[in-house]
This record gives sequence, structure tokens and C-alpha cells, in this order.
Amino acid sequence: MFYSKYISGSIIFSLLALILSAQGENKYIRRGNHDFEEKNFIEAERNYLESLNKGGKTYKGLFNLGDVYYEQKDYQQAGALFDSVACLDLDGETMSKAYYNLGNTLLSVSLDSDSLAAKALPLSVESYKNALRLNPGDTAAKYNLAYAQLMLKDQQQQQQQQNQDQNQQQQDQQQDQDQQQQDQQQDQDQDQDQDQQDQDQQQQQQDQPQDQPQNQQQQQSQGRQPKQISKEDAERMLEAMKNDEKKTLEKVKLAKGKGKVVKSEKDW
Repeated sequence: MFYSKYISGSIIFSLLALILSAQGENKYIRRGNHDFEEKNFIEAERNYLESLNKGGKTYKGLFNLGDVYYEQKDYQQAGALFDSVACLDLDGETMSKAYYNLGNTLLSVSLDSDSLAAKALPLSVESYKNALRLNPGDTAAKYNLAYAQLMLKDQQQQQQQQNQDQNQQQQDQQQDQDQQQQDQQQDQDQDQDQDQQDQDQQQQQQDQPQDQPQNQQQQQSQGRQPKQISKEDAERMLEAMKNDEKKTLEKVKLAKGKGKVVKSEKDW
């Protein structure tokens, strides 16, 4: 009998503790809600955290604290809290709201940071879809889903265009490199051809002085080729030679005729 009373007393004490704890939790949640409506987000955050410190057993502290962080643009903590609520075993309406708020948080991340948009947008779309699966009549979730899908499509097109531009740029760079290599090779070939021509010309200049005396020697051994004269020039030269011969004979005759007179000595 004593044991039974002891058990009953423990149960009553536990129930009272739970009731008091719930009352304390709800008190801070109500205060937090009032501060949130007044846009006093710092005090709202403090009251929601206090409700959790009181051992709160409901989702409301987590859910509303996520709203505070969202309003303060602390999307990382807000998203973590909404995701935590969505993972709880709650009624469909509450979970739909958690997914909806998570979708809004991820959408805000994509608008706030281009570097995170590639990951945040697809998750945002999926969150809105989860919200509509639990509450198909949520018009706000339908609108935000359409908006997120439009942004995702635009992002994918931009990414595709960037990939095409990057590929084209790489192709252009490769073509430029190939053209530069081709031009360099042509320049090298031209330089080599010019060097070979210079070497050939230099060799010819070096060989020319050795050939020239030999040519001169051949010309000297062969003698000059006689110059051909016309018939008229030959007749004039023959006539001139005849005239010269006549003059020479006349001079000889004249010389014989005169001679040298040798005077004899008179013998007196």
C-alpha cells in the first residue's frame, strides 16, 4: 500500500513539473510573439531561447526562433531551424508551413548570394513541392514555387551560356596558340632558308677567286680568237700592203743608185 501511494505521488509530481514547464515555455513564447509583432527581434530571440531553456516540448519555440533569424537575414540558422521542425512528427499543416518557410529561406539565400544560388535554388523548389504535397491548397507556396522554378530555369540557361562561352573561349585560345606555333614554324623555316641561301652565296663568293685564274689561264693558252674582217677591209689592207711594197722597192732602188762614192787618192 505504501509502495502504491509512492508511485502515485511520483506520477503526480511529474505531471505537475510538466505542467509548470509547459506554462513557463508558453509564457516566453507569448512574450516572444509580442516582441516579434513589434519587430523587436532581439527581445523576441531572447524569449524564444528562454522557452527552449525551460525544456520546451513543443515545436513553437524552434519555429518562431527561425522566423526571427529569417527577419534578421541570418538564413543559415533560420534554414537549420525550419529543417529541424520539418523533420519532427507533426501534423501536415505545421510541417507544410515549415517546408514553406524553408523554401523562402533558401530562395532568399539564392537572391542574396550568387555563389550559393546554384545549390540553394533547387533545394528551394523541392521545399515548396514538399509544402504543397502536405497542403495542396497553399496558394502562396504555389506562387513561390513558380517563381523559384523560373529563377532556376534562368540560372540553368545562364550556366549553359557561360559553359558555351567558356568552351568557345578555350577553342579560340587553342586556335590562337596553334596559329602562333604555325607562324613561329614558318618564321623558323624562312630563317633557315635564308641562312642556307646566305651560306650558298658565301660559298660561291669563296669559290669564285679560285675559278677566275683558271679561266684566265685557259684564255691565255687558247689565245685570242682572230677578229673576222669584211671583204672590203681585206682588199683595202691588201692594196695598202702593195703600195707599201712599191714604196719599199723604190727606196731600195734609190739607195742602190746613189751608193757611196769612194774617192781615190790622186797620184801626183
